[in-house]
Amino acid sequence: MKKTTFALVAFTSMVIFFSCKQKEKTIPRPDHLVVVIYENHKYSQILDSANAPFIASLMKDAAVFTNSHGVIHPSQPNYLAFYSGSVQNCTGDKCLDSVSPFITKNLGASLIQKGFTFKGYAQGLPEIGSKICNDSISALTGGQVYGRKHCPWVNWQGEKENNIPDSVSLPMTYFPKDFNQLATVSFAIPDMDNDMHNIGKPGDSAAISRGDIWLKENMSAYIDWAKKHNSLLIFTFDEDDFTAENRIPTLFIGEQVKPGMYNERIDHFDVLRTIEKMYNLPNSAQDTSAHAITDVWK
Repeated sequence: MKKTTFALVAFTSMVIFFSCKQKEKTIPRPDHLVVVIYENHKYSQILDSANAPFIASLMKDAAVFTNSHGVIHPSQPNYLAFYSGSVQNCTGDKCLDSVSPFITKNLGASLIQKGFTFKGYAQGLPEIGSKICNDSISALTGGQVYGRKHCPWVNWQGEKENNIPDSVSLPMTYFPKDFNQLATVSFAIPDMDNDMHNIGKPGDSAAISRGDIWLKENMSAYIDWAKKHNSLLIFTFDEDDFTAENRIPTLFIGEQVKPGMYNERIDHFDVLRTIEKMYNLPNSAQDTSAHAITDVWK
């Protein structure tokens, strides 16, 4: 009787153990991941907007995060948080050329150190490896066009600890048409006329429309390809329009993504932690509660 009881307990324990193991979600490793970050709009302004029909069309094939948030205001520290897991003591949008290159952990350096590859593409970047803070004024809106504040990797370009080479920072014109040539992880950052930052006449609807068109023209082919080639697009925003809630749109689209609406609370630290888990990179998030997103994968 005792032997039978022991065997039953052991068997039950094994069933529970393997059931738990099966419930543990593994995070797939995309062959290629492209991150696109837009500017200064809340969830309801984009995913419920008639001015963004292409973005709306992506939702049927995407993991749509309905409770996604920026971590702070204004723009620059959000980009730093997404890329490095820390705002790097930055509280504003002033160019960081006087304090960079930073030597802290960051996504690009971690990938390279692990034998993967990283590239940062920026529309309006004047040349490969440029560390310029701003470049040119928009004839359309009167605002700056290129801003280093939206290209966080530039602040780690150098030859110090955890630095990345100038050669990985490229104008958007270098974004490959053969997507097999993409780095393991790439950032693709539109200029400020096309990332919904510059609000020119006739107003905000024009900014949203321009951003929607840019995404369609520059990323639709990659999105279609990613859904068949174990690759992924992460489309998100840095922050909302300066509310305390700071709720933003975030979409994951790719072959391994399980489409649907997901209401778990996430922020930039969580998305970064997810990318780090994909490639077995060290945890860099300053927020110790940051978690990898595990429930959106097939």
